[in-house]
Amino acid sequence: MQKLTIKGKKKLSGTISISGSKNASLPILASTILFKKVNLKNIPMVKDVFTMIELLRFIGLKVSINSKNNSLKISNSNIKINPIAPYKLVKTMRAGVLVLGPLLSKFKKAKVSLPGGCAIGTRPVDLHLFALKKLGAKIKIKEGYIYATATDGLKGEKIKFPKISVGATENAIIAATHATGETVLLNCAIEPEIKDLIDFLKKSGCDIKCNGRKITINSKKKFKNSKHTIMFDRIEAGTYLIASALIGKKMTLTNLKPKIISNEIKTLKKMGVKIKVQKNKIVISESSNIKNQVLRTSPYPGFPTDLQAQMMVLMTKANGVSKIQENIFENRFMHVPELKRMGAKIEIKNNIAIINGPSKLSGAEVMATDLRASVSLVLAGLVAENRTTINRIYHLDRGYENLEKKFVKCKANIKRI
Repeated sequence: MQKLTIKGKKKLSGTISISGSKNASLPILASTILFKKVNLKNIPMVKDVFTMIELLRFIGLKVSINSKNNSLKISNSNIKINPIAPYKLVKTMRAGVLVLGPLLSKFKKAKVSLPGGCAIGTRPVDLHLFALKKLGAKIKIKEGYIYATATDGLKGEKIKFPKISVGATENAIIAATHATGETVLLNCAIEPEIKDLIDFLKKSGCDIKCNGRKITINSKKKFKNSKHTIMFDRIEAGTYLIASALIGKKMTLTNLKPKIISNEIKTLKKMGVKIKVQKNKIVISESSNIKNQVLRTSPYPGFPTDLQAQMMVLMTKANGVSKIQENIFENRFMHVPELKRMGAKIEIKNNIAIINGPSKLSGAEVMATDLRASVSLVLAGLVAENRTTINRIYHLDRGYENLEKKFVKCKANIKRI
């Protein structure tokens, strides 16, 4: 099994180009089931994307990958579509449930495995099913699978989500594009990745309008072949921003839109991080006096839960007591015991982490438990004394493209073994 070893305390300097967004790619890939031909650019070559491609091929789509220029060509001319998402593919990637909406919408039936357990929380699919039932689907759950049918096709409806959910919003939008009549979705998630999905669907001929947390979709009979460039990965950008704040001398991040991560930039500036924002890049200068901060995770445009673990590492270097209240997932502090083994002073009270800083981190052998927890351990290793070894790094490969190569280019001492 592969590991990462990091010799800490090496100042970072250089330029990192931010990859395409994993969280934008997955729903867009799922929605390609609806269309005949699609060309996608700026696709991140990460494990979750490859799993979704494997799922699309299992269903019957043709997918050709050009890994040199991060692009995909997808065609859906196969009459023999297999409207099934098996457990072996969905178990490692919760976004697999996003094929439920397009399969049901276009082929009027689907059999999709319930996602497996997830280290950071339950992430139930009840809101996905709630929306699809409102659109007229008949749904049964049997032997770990969702069996869904819409014999007469899906029909537009007014749907108010009882709780904001990114995945359920995506599934409902995709399904509604082929439903009869008008669908109005209320209390929607409005993450930038959802807006990227909508941009792609519009290019494919769909009629979609957004107004705050209200999204209106009108069915159309004709769709067209489309090309789309996936947005930058804002979580990857935030991760490298925090790494630069921790141990950067002078770092430049390119291939991004700073406006989309303005909240994260504002938070880091409050903590004393020296950031200069330009049109499509960010420059971070050496920041020695980090201030304590109180944060709460919340749906976009609030502070993202996917950056909570990374921010906690920065708070170990802050002067005074910092706090993070985790409001999205009930079990997203699994990195804390590993950080404490490295010398971090962190206390957990219900859904609040209390971080006493500054604390001196020391290298240790640690274990990754999920995608974002694993990258927080990388950041801790970069600032720790001595050597850090991170086990179970397959979590990292699910969502970070060329992570160690990007760090090595910026003079980090990090190796995959």
